[in-house]
Amino acid sequence: MGTLGRAIYSVGFWIRETGQAIDRLGSRLQGGYFFQEQLSRHRTLMNIFDKAPVVDKDVFVAPSASVIGDVQVGRGSSIWYGCVLRGDVNSIRVGSGTNIQDNSLVHVAKSNLSGKVLPTVIGDNVTVGHSAVLHGCTVEDEAFVGMGAVLLDGVVVEKNAMVAAGALVRQNTRIPSGEVWAGNPAKFLRKLSNEEISFISQSATNYTNLAQVHASENSKSYDEIEFEKVLRKKFARKDEEYDSMLGVVREIPPELILPDNVLPDKAEKALKK
Repeated sequence: MGTLGRAIYSVGFWIRETGQAIDRLGSRLQGGYFFQEQLSRHRTLMNIFDKAPVVDKDVFVAPSASVIGDVQVGRGSSIWYGCVLRGDVNSIRVGSGTNIQDNSLVHVAKSNLSGKVLPTVIGDNVTVGHSAVLHGCTVEDEAFVGMGAVLLDGVVVEKNAMVAAGALVRQNTRIPSGEVWAGNPAKFLRKLSNEEISFISQSATNYTNLAQVHASENSKSYDEIEFEKVLRKKFARKDEEYDSMLGVVREIPPELILPDNVLPDKAEKALKK
């Protein structure tokens, strides 16, 4: 941002601050006749009672996610946009390398009718698809929960098991290792192939790599974002095929290059060219 840009930004900031000050003054003059709006600021990590989230420094927690109360998240995991992990009446434990995708909800139960305590435990390298609901259940290492699936109290998904998208798994159901369960209510569908079991592990790895890109993007300053806008505008009009016909070689700025671990095939394609 240049000198002029900074000056305009500062003027805009002080105008907004002045407007808020005038609003507060007007509210005081109105006395008890004005409606005071309560501002509730979003907090990505929030204490509840005497419990505070414990999140490893390498974890990506999206800005619009909420991690609340007695929640622990292990190294290399990712909590995506719109997720809520609410550990208020019990605890939530998330292992390493696990991804909980956009708009998913993880909650707990204090206990069931028989008095069994029901925290939510999610193991290592687990994939939880978009908009899934996990409530007072256990998902073991390298398991897969599909998009929109619902796991109720007491459910156990064993290692290398898969819950299909949209499935409703009833209370106290155990899904054995190597099986796919689907439907409402969820029932055994078939055995997983070796390729599908390998896909579960690869999916977790892919999301760990992708989370690093999102974490980097979310940590950028205003100046960095504006600088990249200028670069994109400059290079958006350049066509690689047209340039090659003219014998022109242009270097793309490193800020605009996606890391190889996000698109593993990119390096191979570049070599083939």
